[in-house]
Amino acid sequence: MTVRLRPHHLLCMLTFIGKGYTETFTENYIRIAARLSAGEDILVVEGPDDICAPMLGEVDMHCLNESVTDRDIKASEAVGALLKMPAGPGASITPGADFLQRMRAAFGDGSIREACQRCEWSPLCTGIAGSGFDGVLVMALDR
Repeated sequence: MTVRLRPHHLLCMLTFIGKGYTETFTENYIRIAARLSAGEDILVVEGPDDICAPMLGEVDMHCLNESVTDRDIKASEAVGALLKMPAGPGASITPGADFLQRMRAAFGDGSIREACQRCEWSPLCTGIAGSGFDGVLVMALDR
């Protein structure tokens, strides 16, 4: 199978430690983190993705806000430049150890975090990056 992620979730997955908007959202994300850790491929999509799924029925669903779409554009540009490959909708990425190491190094030094500006989770993610990504749930498993 393939995990469908919007571009800014390529950044969010780097610091996910099991906290989220709701219990249902968090439980879903934990399952997705396990799939990513097992090396399941990522298909980058436009708009709501597998992580957004529990939020789609909500009245004030922020997944469709212009600010989130702008975050996706900035993330796809930054990740694409880092990886030297397209990272927008349609891109396929394998989240192996090298990918996660490169992404976390760039996230930690701030070079791919323009998309994180004005995100309510940014302070938490900054703390996680500052701790050396201690406790994150998306980790490449030895195979």
